[in-house]
Amino acid sequence: MREPHLVLGIGELLWDVLPTGRRLGGAPANFIVMAGRLGNHAVILSRIGRDDLGREAVSVLDPLPADTAHLQIDTQHETGRVTVAFNDGQPEYTIDKPVAWDSLELSDDWVKLAERADAICFGSLAQRSIEARQTIQTLAAQTPSRCVRVFDVNLRPPFYSSEVIQESLELATVVKMNDAEVPLVLALLGMPVEDGGDPGHLRFGAERLLAEFPTLQMVAITRGAHGSLLVNREGWHEHAGFTAKVADTIGAGDAFTAAMTHYLLRGAELSVLNEAGNRWGSWMASQNGAMPPLSLNVRSGIETAIDQIV
Repeated sequence: MREPHLVLGIGELLWDVLPTGRRLGGAPANFIVMAGRLGNHAVILSRIGRDDLGREAVSVLDPLPADTAHLQIDTQHETGRVTVAFNDGQPEYTIDKPVAWDSLELSDDWVKLAERADAICFGSLAQRSIEARQTIQTLAAQTPSRCVRVFDVNLRPPFYSSEVIQESLELATVVKMNDAEVPLVLALLGMPVEDGGDPGHLRFGAERLLAEFPTLQMVAITRGAHGSLLVNREGWHEHAGFTAKVADTIGAGDAFTAAMTHYLLRGAELSVLNEAGNRWGSWMASQNGAMPPLSLNVRSGIETAIDQIV
């Protein structure tokens, strides 16, 4: 039996405070729960407060396939919270600061995990503080050359900069962003921004990034209900997406990233990566929250459909 891949997600672990109540989230945590559900040894590297919200976060994660043994505890700052409002079905965020995950520490424990990692996912939001930024970038640099290093662009104004984008892309082997973020990223990097009316503008942007950053091997661009585009150094593949009755979109992009990474670690073709990402992303969008229950029947049905792609 194949040994599970070691997959790390580093960054924010927080509570999404929604109009309907409170749900645990944060892109790295959402990514790790999905990666664990797909059969990986999925470890969340974050920092929580020594408070009720921190203890509740662990109690939510413990029944899920997410390794929480390496979480850091902060005695000075509270567990992170984000107030989420919806505008035409799309989430808008008010993000508390400073909170525990702004103080990520580069521990020996985390470095040892990084040195064995098969994949690591990190974003831009968690790099809003100097301390966390240095920890995340140093840890990503400690991973072996074979490690899939996924930079999940997560532009949340005002918590991003051209420096963070540049430095993260220099470390990454894969970058994932949505179609609205592509022109913003290109502009931050001082690259030409094509007219959005041109159907090939996303692919052109992806090819510019691959040309600019030699370590980068693949660009993944999600397009919501309209699927996704994957571009690597050999070619590209588009997926039209799947129709889903959307409950909310929180975590859909993270599910896409986790599924894409899972199959990338298994050497799958772009068509399979796209199929997997879109199937799991659309399923997540049809559920409430980013860590909904997942039955064995649903999981096996989705996996069977993905396996049929050649």
